[in-house]
Order: sequence, then C-alpha cells, then structure tokens
Amino acid sequence: MKRLIVPFVTLMLVLLGTLSMQAAQDKPAYDHTDPRYSELADDQFAKFPTPLALYDEPADMPLGEILKSRALANDGFNLVCTIIFLCAILHTFLAGYFTNIAHREQHEHEEFIEKHGLKAEDKAFEGARDHVSFKAHLFHFLGEVETVFGIWVIALGATIMWYFGFAHEGMDGFGQGLKQLEYYLAYDINFTEPLFVVIIMAIAATRPIIRLSERIIGKIAGLFGGSPAAWWLSILTIAPALGSFITEPAAMTIAAMLLAKRFFAKQPPASFAYATLGLLFVNISVGGTLTHFAAPPVLMVAGTWHWGTDFMLMNFGWKALIGIVLSNLLYFAIYKKHFANLKEVTRAENERMHWNEREDPIPKIITITHIVFLAFTVLTNHYPPLFIGGFMFFLGFTQATGHHQNDVNMKSPLLVGFFLAALVIHGKCQGWWIAPLITSIDSELVLMIGSTVLTAFNDNAAITFLASQAPGLSAGAKYAIVAGAVTGGGLTVIANAPNPAGQSILGHYFKGGIAPVGLLKAALLPTLIVGTCFMVLPSKGMKEDPHPSKKPASTLSSPKKPAKRGAAPTQQPAEVENNH
Repeated sequence: MKRLIVPFVTLMLVLLGTLSMQAAQDKPAYDHTDPRYSELADDQFAKFPTPLALYDEPADMPLGEILKSRALANDGFNLVCTIIFLCAILHTFLAGYFTNIAHREQHEHEEFIEKHGLKAEDKAFEGARDHVSFKAHLFHFLGEVETVFGIWVIALGATIMWYFGFAHEGMDGFGQGLKQLEYYLAYDINFTEPLFVVIIMAIAATRPIIRLSERIIGKIAGLFGGSPAAWWLSILTIAPALGSFITEPAAMTIAAMLLAKRFFAKQPPASFAYATLGLLFVNISVGGTLTHFAAPPVLMVAGTWHWGTDFMLMNFGWKALIGIVLSNLLYFAIYKKHFANLKEVTRAENERMHWNEREDPIPKIITITHIVFLAFTVLTNHYPPLFIGGFMFFLGFTQATGHHQNDVNMKSPLLVGFFLAALVIHGKCQGWWIAPLITSIDSELVLMIGSTVLTAFNDNAAITFLASQAPGLSAGAKYAIVAGAVTGGGLTVIANAPNPAGQSILGHYFKGGIAPVGLLKAALLPTLIVGTCFMVLPSKGMKEDPHPSKKPASTLSSPKKPAKRGAAPTQQPAEVENNH
C-alpha cells in the first residue's frame, strides 16, 4: 500500500504546485472578458475544442450539414478526435480477447521459467523474484478496461501535437503543440471528479464502513429470513438509495463488495451474474437522484438550472425508487429458482480464516471516525486540496488503528480514477456532435431516448453538461435529457462514473472479464423499466422550471449572421502567448 500512496501523494503535490506557478503566466485563447467571446461563461486556454457557443450555423441548417461543417472544422481535428474516441470504445469490446492472450502467455512463461530454473527459489539471493513476462504483462495491460481510454489519450495527445504544432511549423512546432496540450490538460480539463472518486472509493471500501453497511443491510435482510435472496434484494434496493446521501461512487463500492461476498462468491450462473450486474449499474445510476449533489449527471446541471434536493426528490427520486423496486422484483421472479443452487462458501477443516475476513468487533469510535472522514470527503467533493488533505489524515488514522483495519486498497481506486480522467479528456472533444444531436430533437420522448442511447457511448455527466450549455431549453427538454442520462447509466461501463468501480471489484467473477455485450443485454430490461417510470409517472417538474425563465426558447446558438456551409466557426481564438 505504501508503495502506491507515496507516488500518489507526490504526484498530487507536484501537480498542484506546478499549476499554481503557471497560473500567473499563461493567457487563455478564448478570454470570456473579450467582447468577441462574451457568450462564454469561463476562459478556455487551449485553441481546441472550439467552444460550442462560438459555432454560428444558420437556424434552418439541417443537422447533417451542421455535423459535416463541424467535423471538418480546424482541418478535420474534430473528426479525428471522435475517430480516436470510437477506437477506444471498440478497444473495450476487445479487452477480453487481450486478457485471454495474457493468460496464455503467462502460462507458457511459467512453464519456461520452471524448466530453466528462473523461479525465485532457484536464485541464490534473499528476496529474489521470478522472471516476468513482458509480453504477458503488456497484453494484461491492454485487457484492463480501466486503462483503455488512458491508452488512447496517447493517440489524442499526438493528434493535438500534430494539428497545433507540427502541421504549421514542422519540427519547430513541437513547443507550440506541447504548450496547447499542457493548456488543455492543466486548465481546460477538470479532474476533480476522478480525484474525488479515488478518495471516496478508498474510504468506502475500508473494513469499518463495509462492516457497518453489512450490519444495516443485514438487519433488513433478516426481516425477510436472511437468505441469499433476501441479501440480494436488500443490497440492490438499499445501497442505490444510500447513494443519494454518500454519493454514487461510495454506494457502488459498498454494494459491489457486499454482493461479492453474499452473491458472486457463491458462483451463480453467468446469466444470473450478468443480470445482477446490470441491475446494480442501473440502480446505482438512478438511485442518486433523490438529492441534487450525489449523481454526477445531476450535479452538472443543478446549479445552472436551479435544481435543488426538493426538486430532485419530487420529480426524480420517488420515480427512481419505484423503478428500482420493480426492476428488482422482476429479476427476482425470473431468477428465483437459481438462488437454491447457489454454492455455499465453505472452508476446509484445517484452513485458517484469512485476516481480511475476520469477524471480530470494531470499536464504535473507530467506525464513527470513518463516518466522519467519509462525510468530510462528501461535503468537500469540489475542493481537491481539502479532500486529498483529509485523506492523508485518514491514512494516518488507519495506520494508528491497524489491528482493527484491513489494508487500504489503492489499486482499484487509482485504476478507476485513471479511467475517469481519461474519459473526461476524450469527452470534452466530443461536444461538437453530441450537443447538436441533443438540441435538434423536439419530442421530449425522443430526446429522452436519444439521451439514453448517447449515454452508452459517453459518460452521462458529459451529456448533461453539454446540455446545460445550450441556451433556451424548455423545462420538458431539461427533464428528458437528465432522465435519459441517468436511465442509460447502466448500459455500459463508461456510461456512469461509478461503473468502473463496480467492474474493478466484480470483474474477476466473470470469465474473461465483463463482456460489454453481456452487460448491455442484462441492463436493457431495468433500463426500460426506470425509463418508463421517469416518462410516464407525472410530476410538476416535467413541464415547469423551479425558477421559470422569461427568455424564449431558442436553438443551441442564436444565429447572428448566416454562415457558409462547411465553414469553420467565424470567431477565431486570440493568439496564445508562447511562454517557452
């Protein structure tokens, strides 16, 4: 654990220090105080992607022409970025293939080192290690879904370097291209959510928090007999609702770890396992809608659209709970017969219990302290210096109470944080096609379905964020977009920020890893159920804003003057000062 924590802390300190020193020197390409860019809410330092408010197509321009025009803007940079993003998505479908190759290579390597005396015990050194297979580790890396989008960030970075450096200045453009990449990553991308997910996952997975959650859910399961079926229903119902208060990533971590112990360890059939995973992902995605701060797609629009907890509870929360209960009961009825065939996890007569599985009591003061740290992290989730600093104190506390703790696992949280950070980097370059698709749809039902489908291919928080940038959306359109975004959050691993956490914890229970098609098929039915609840059950917020706007509805960007088809945006970024 220490080997992971020290580099993590060092990286955070270096990053924050570097950003502080650079802030006083760098100038934005799009300065929102400049009259030319008065439509922008904030500065943008990099010359890309072109801010959505600066696209200036005629109001009657067909959607196909809009997409074609934007795809070819900046010499096709937008199109290339989207191709790279689609390659990353395709890579996730091939992850199982790479994992199988890694296992085969590792098996052959183990036979080789056994035959040639290259194992640790064959070496005349204390603490020696086996020879390792670089090829096996390479394919294992390529097969880790959490690393896929990070791998393709390399291709995106090379594209940025080419278009904004080498393409204009040849080899002399290296510095300019690198500077634009720095601006994009250091200023224009917000890594707060990935950092928060790393910390909240690590705290939520600690022994006192898991034991407390297990006791609470266990009491509810006990009311229904305490059987595996009772535990299954209780976890999939209570944990998602809990996400509205402790945030969805924390709820996903707790639910996945409890399901791993109470369900997946009992070796359910593959179809039942996928059904449970699909239910978990969908339920967590919609379960955070009882409040305005717990679900990432809601958080992205809550401030802009004046959606508070009361609005969320009255228009989304109760519908989400109905959808969760109906989905759970339906899948329970379908797979009820399989509960009787679940295998009991038994231990050999002479096998000692693993330290991490011990059941000795934890002092209440330690559990309370963990809850305080968890609450502090949730309350400061927008301020990385605070929640990262709090985490440092938390680690010290776990060391001082180590005999009541298990090791703080940082591998899974760091992988999930890496996944989300890479997804944010790619996602910001996809607004050129997502925004016009969303805002070109008039029917609220079609808009909701479209938002659901788009969510499967991009993080649902990115979908709602892009929608929040579109002026003049009606109350019905806002409702439909958010309803679709949270409804589709279980269709793929990339659809909702907490999903990678669930995959990281539960992935090894699926042969060859979680298959994207298997997850998609399993999540379709609960997605349909909760989507129907959101769109059929009536509420006031489906037609009225909490603070109705007096401005008339308009398109994504009000046209100031006709633009030529296929032309790039009329506004051009100010020259960026080269500080090298």
